[in-house]
Amino acid sequence: MAKKQPPFKTETQEAEWWAKNQNLIADRFEQAKTAGKLGNGTVARLARERSSQAGASPTITIRLAEEDLTRARTFAAAKGLRYQTYLKMLLHQALNSEAKRAGRR
Repeated sequence: MAKKQPPFKTETQEAEWWAKNQNLIADRFEQAKTAGKLGNGTVARLARERSSQAGASPTITIRLAEEDLTRARTFAAAKGLRYQTYLKMLLHQALNSEAKRAGRR
């Protein structure tokens, strides 16, 4: 595991490095798996940590038209998100937009 990721001047250089070193990356994952050091991933860990620090969000029930729910699920899947997360994101954006129009933030 001596080979390290070099600094890159462009995204193209970085993409080429990752493409050329796919076997190295796969080997490192296998070594981490064998050593029991393979975790859930940085993003998942950070999300868990942030949610535990901020406290639990209240659970609500909201009725949506079936067509809207289907569309939300489709758009969310295209973005790689859960539909609940996607709907929260949309609501947050809409509320921020409304606050800006009302002159509040």
